[in-house]
This record gives sequence, structure tokens and C-alpha cells, in this order.
Amino acid sequence: MKENDLLERTSNFGVRCLKLLRNLPNTSEFQIIKYQLGKSSTSVGANYEEAQAGSSKADFKNKIRIALKEARESSYWLRVIKAIEERPGEDLNFLVAESKEVKNILASILKKLNQS
Repeated sequence: MKENDLLERTSNFGVRCLKLLRNLPNTSEFQIIKYQLGKSSTSVGANYEEAQAGSSKADFKNKIRIALKEARESSYWLRVIKAIEERPGEDLNFLVAESKEVKNILASILKKLNQS
């Protein structure tokens, strides 16, 4: 995968999460989830974007680490939604799978950085 592909993929992930949030009920429990997932899912792409302009290897590594943490948090909130939604749709199933893949990619990048 080219790095530009991951830039687009992380951006699309955040956008798709925001679109999913529009369709969730406005109950008190979903309000909490919407806020948390909205922040974490868009932060994945934002931090990966910032990493591309890192001022040093350490700065790049730190931004990747943050993006990975945010991807993990997003994955958590998506799994919570899936557990409490009565009829999880295709979009939710896609995002749960995509969050796992993004986590794995970012973890692989971080692992390679730690080895060098």
C-alpha cells in the first residue's frame, strides 16, 4: 500500500464514521458514543496526515502512535454500537472491519519504526 493510499483511507474512515453517526438515535447513551467516536475516528486521519510532515523521525513515530491509539478507540466505540444496535447495517459492519485493518496497518508501521 502506498502512503497516499493510507492518507485517503484514514480520511475516508473518519468521514464514513461521521456519516454513520448521523443515523444513530439521539438517546443519552448514543450521545456519548457519537461524541467519542466522532473525535477518535477523525483524529486517526488527522494524526496520520500530521505524521507526513513530521519534523523528525521521533515526531513521525509519535504521530503514528497517536493515530494508532485513536484507531483503537474508534474500533472500541464501533464495537459498542454494534453490540447495542438492534439492526446493525452494512456501513457499521464495514467500519468495524476497516477499523481493524487500519489498526493493523498503523501497528505494522510503528513496529517497523521501533525495529530501525
